[in-house]
Amino acid sequence: MKRLILTFFFTILAFGVLFSQAGKLKVGMKVPEWVFPDADKKEFTMNSWPGKVLHINYVDPDESHLNDEFNDAVEKAIKIDKRIDIENYMGFGIVDTKSTWKPNSLIRAMAGNRAKRYNTTVLFDFDGKLQSDWGLPKDSYTVAIVDKNRVCRYIHSGKIPATEHEKIIRLIIELTKE
Repeated sequence: MKRLILTFFFTILAFGVLFSQAGKLKVGMKVPEWVFPDADKKEFTMNSWPGKVLHINYVDPDESHLNDEFNDAVEKAIKIDKRIDIENYMGFGIVDTKSTWKPNSLIRAMAGNRAKRYNTTVLFDFDGKLQSDWGLPKDSYTVAIVDKNRVCRYIHSGKIPATEHEKIIRLIIELTKE
């Protein structure tokens, strides 16, 4: 009887671990589709940029500067070094408004400043959809690199170590050439 109870307990535990990982986006997985508005309420999907490698910054507004060093390195690779083909690349941000106490009006103003700084698009996830669909942590900053076929090629939550910057930039360059 004791063995039966232990077997049952470990089976339940194993299923819990298995199902808790089922929604987590991982390298090699097809990225689930989404629809998010920008500040003007225009809706975007991943297919808004067909044929482009996507560099997605999913950001809690309270952590908005966490990966500035990485984004500056990518920006340098595009504008100064001309290493990333801008015709086949799109970098943008999705603001995780559910993870902050800040009012939406302040978030929109902050996002507008970021959009101008990086000359990019900023979208808004008001319901934390990517948090649940991709299994992302709350109160964080996640960077995902998605290829032209919408397969995840890189994902990292938190601060990207400086030692990883060049590796990720080379990945983007390689993917834009495919």
